[in-house]
Amino acid sequence: MKFQGAVIREQGVKFAIVIVKRHVVQNATKASETIRCFTPSFGGIPVILMAQDSRGTPTYYGRKDIARFMSNVSLRAIPWRNYTI
Repeated sequence: MKFQGAVIREQGVKFAIVIVKRHVVQNATKASETIRCFTPSFGGIPVILMAQDSRGTPTYYGRKDIARFMSNVSLRAIPWRNYTI
């Protein structure tokens, strides 16, 4: 499987972000399952999901403190890369 994501270390916290379709973050059960599936790929660090609406506005799902923090970060500042697992 191929996906886009990023690993970030900020304020002493290391976490991963994975880009998903919007319907995933709109369904808490599906979002939680998706996070569980991606967590081993990042060595167990917290995983946050990110989806964009039709205007490109991101929505984050995951640990509340990290999701809140990321809502104030420009998408251009995130070091996105392609992953294959």
